Amino acid sequence: MDDDPKPQPPVEPDALDCCGEGCVPCIHDIHEQAMERYRKALAAWLARHPEATG
Repeated sequence: MDDDPKPQPPVEPDALDCCGEGCVPCIHDIHEQAMERYRKALAAWLARHPEATG
């Protein structure tokens, strides 16, 4: 059992998921925020697992 699984990137929204009405935040903004959290989590995970290759 792996107590420290590698973070997985968030699912990218489909272009049709955006309504195009200028929502704040837009689904694409939410995805970018999730990607930033993922990048940070992945960097921390890689620091804990130097044997892994991104």
